[in-house]
Formats: sequence, structure tokens, C-alpha cells
Amino acid sequence: MQITQIRNATILLELGEHRILIDPMFSSAGVLPGFRLFRGERRKNPLTELPAGSEQLMETATEVLITHEHPDHIDPPAIDWIKARGLKVWCSSIDASNLRRKGLNAQNIVEDAGDLSVEVIPATHGHGMIGWLMGPVAGYFLSLPDEPTIYITGDTVLTDRVKHAIARLKPQVIVAPAGTANFGVGKDLMFSKRELIELVGLAPGKVVFNHLESIDHCLMTRANLSQIMEKNGYSEKVLVPADGEKLHFSNDDRDSRVAPAQPVDSKPGVQKWLTAKFSGT
Repeated sequence: MQITQIRNATILLELGEHRILIDPMFSSAGVLPGFRLFRGERRKNPLTELPAGSEQLMETATEVLITHEHPDHIDPPAIDWIKARGLKVWCSSIDASNLRRKGLNAQNIVEDAGDLSVEVIPATHGHGMIGWLMGPVAGYFLSLPDEPTIYITGDTVLTDRVKHAIARLKPQVIVAPAGTANFGVGKDLMFSKRELIELVGLAPGKVVFNHLESIDHCLMTRANLSQIMEKNGYSEKVLVPADGEKLHFSNDDRDSRVAPAQPVDSKPGVQKWLTAKFSGT
């Protein structure tokens, strides 16, 4: 298995014959509005351009996976790019119908994953009313014979559901957002500093952190995150790739695989409409 960090939450996951482009955000720097609404500097997003060579790399994608529809996970240029190539888009049951309305070949991943074993793990993008308004989001556990198992958490805080999924599924690799996003008011919208440390402690294998240094309301830096992990004795367990960096993983624990649970049917609520209007996607 190989993971190439592209920018923010956008990665290319090479798993067997699959080359899965996850959460593509293709906008040029400064095209999207700032997300930092209160306190501190609000800057237009993304803060950085796509790394050199990423366009050629993404052309190798065989399918796309979307954790949720916020514009830093799928933006209008990415939608146009996917349409032009006719790629299948895997997503949760919550996002499928809305993505189809945008002209994408969106399929519920648990019904259409072929040789992949998949579990959709509901995520919670923040706390209280802000977390509710951010809308339903999801993480994905993917398993393929002879490849490491992987849990892509999506944008979430450290809920009991996330903890239980890690304990039950024992993913060999976890990909998680580490930007500690905050609008400038209230609690963080994703794993807080304390939760990042706890997450690594719970992980049975490696943790890959991304969603860093690309969006104005994500204030954690790679250098600060690495210092935090070193201070807590987790340097050997954590990977914090630069944009454009490729990571390699071997399957060294074949006997610990756990079958994914049956999917829970979820329906989008009114906040799905609200976030779609806010994001403009």
C-alpha cells in the first residue's frame, strides 16, 4: 500500500489495483473564501498551491472517495475534473444522491466496492450546535487481501464511535486530520491537540496526519505537531508527510483482520442542505 499526500485532505491511496483519489480539492491558492470567521487572521483558501507533479499523479486515479461535501474536500474544479474523466465516486449513503445531482457517478461504497471490504464509520465534525450544523460526515475502513488495513477517519472529533471502531477493527494504518480546525469561536471542529495524542495512543499501528497548513482555520503546523508527538513518545508511530510526499506500508499483520460490520442506513438531515448552501459546492 502507498499513500501520497497531495494537499490538505487530498491523498492518492494505492491499494492493490485501486488508485483511489480521496477528498480532491483542486482550487488554486486564494480562490476559496476564508473559513476563520472570528478572531485571528482570515485568509482566502487554499493557502498553498498543489505540489509539483500532482496533476500527473492524479491522472492515474481509478476511482474517487469522498468523506463529505465541504469545499476543502470536494470543490468545483474537482467536480469538473471528475466529470471530464468519468470516474466513479464512492461515498456514503448520505452523500450519494446530492453528488449525483451534481452530475457525478456517485455510488454508495458499501454496495459497490467490489473486492474491497468496507465499513462506513459515522463521524462528528465538531461539538454541539456547530458540530450539528457542519452536517453528517463519515470515515471509511478499507480492507483488501494481502494489503494493510486502513481507516480514513474523515473530519471528526474523538467520539466513542471512533474509539470503538479502532478497538474493534484494529486498522494497521489510520489517516486522520490534525489541523485542529476552529472558526475562532467554540471548540475545535476536528481532533483537538489532546485528542490527537489520545488517538495515537489508541492506534494499533501507524498514524498518518494530514489536513495541515492548507486552510486558514487549521492552525496546527507540521512542526508543532511533530514536537507534540515527540514529547509524548510517539515519534516512531506517527507520520506527518509534506505535500507531494509518498509513504509505503507493508502488510505485516495478516492474522488480525476483522470483518467490517454491516452498514447502518443513515439519512441526510436539514443541515445537509444548509452546509451545501454555505459551501457552494
